[in-house]
Amino acid sequence: MDNGAPGAPPVQARCRSCGTPLHHTFVDLGMSPLCESFRTAEQLNQMEPFYPLHVRVCERCFLVQLEEYVKPEDIFTEYAYFSSYSDSWLRHAGRYVDMIAQRLALDKTSQVIELASNDGYLLQYFVAKGIPALGIEPAANVAEAAVKKGVPTRVAFFGRSTAEALAAEGVQADLIIGNNVLAQVPDLNDFVGGMPLVLKPNGVITLEFPHLVRLVEGNQLDTIYHEHFSYFSLMTTDTIFARHGLRLFDVEELPTHGGSLRIYACHEACPVHPASDRLQTTRDDEIARGVNRMDYYSTFSEQAKETKRKLLDFLIRARREGHRIAGYGAPGKGNTLLNYCGIRTDFLEYTVDRNPYKQGRFLPGTRVPIYHPDRIAETRPDYVLILPWNLREEIMKQLAYVREWGAKFVVPIPEVAVYS
Repeated sequence: MDNGAPGAPPVQARCRSCGTPLHHTFVDLGMSPLCESFRTAEQLNQMEPFYPLHVRVCERCFLVQLEEYVKPEDIFTEYAYFSSYSDSWLRHAGRYVDMIAQRLALDKTSQVIELASNDGYLLQYFVAKGIPALGIEPAANVAEAAVKKGVPTRVAFFGRSTAEALAAEGVQADLIIGNNVLAQVPDLNDFVGGMPLVLKPNGVITLEFPHLVRLVEGNQLDTIYHEHFSYFSLMTTDTIFARHGLRLFDVEELPTHGGSLRIYACHEACPVHPASDRLQTTRDDEIARGVNRMDYYSTFSEQAKETKRKLLDFLIRARREGHRIAGYGAPGKGNTLLNYCGIRTDFLEYTVDRNPYKQGRFLPGTRVPIYHPDRIAETRPDYVLILPWNLREEIMKQLAYVREWGAKFVVPIPEVAVYS
């Protein structure tokens, strides 16, 4: 955000979708570091930048959003998140590829493009089917992992300029995929505006993103962090796509990430993809809940505060009783939660993660150390706090052995729950 000349009043923030001045707060989670900026031991005595985690909602188009305090290049050029470390996410990707390949009759003459393709976690399944696939991934370290899997990948941020370059090479897609990337785009109009430039006349776009409705009803405050610039209802997504000549024709509600939408879109004039009944059903449900009214957005702030109080109540009581608490996972959402609640090593001794990139480092802000998962068996904590709570079933199966010494699992969202 540009604050203008020294001493000048802050420049009024505007909606990144429609440009309307932003006056209304959705939730203010205080100051927080970038959630993927893991610290090395050498950095522990160095200053760490914190930025406001103040989320606003547009009174015109109802897009819920954070201001852009840090450029995407500073966040995503080298990234710590590798999708392939989640077994359940890989299964989800494999099921999607089987479904969409059959639905669209994709074959060796087709072209698939994935935006923010990460480490090839999804496109590898198209490659295995002999369906041509191309990944567009801004993080060079992550793209390298995809190439090693045999997934063609370009290191670039997707937008109109990248789309124009692809189109100039004759690249046109039967299917464009974007899973959990829409929220991470600061310039929505550039990103969505690039899609029709590389989409065949009858081509299809599918995007997956956390559903704002599920965020609100599930107290999912930890879904909010600086790498996520926007939070979407179907209504706001519909508006953005229509602005760029794209039409939504179907939607699915998914359990991933605490509740997501998978939207299907095509060119506005495309005659072969009629609107589905479930698209209208989801639209009607959102309106019934009030997503088109400002009062819908006014209660979340207090929900977040109460979630914080309940988690701290549990941790204080457990520690006073002499119990030891370890964490599982080092996800972005966990860093939001820990920083908002002020949870450091006085409550959480350490956390573990399967990603070697994170092991030996420290969580941003809280400086909680990250170890290999074997650390849990070595130290035998009384409680394991599951930070990627959306993967709780998978994690509880992986760590079933902790029950041997009576340890219990703690899930913090939507509110504290303890599982034996």
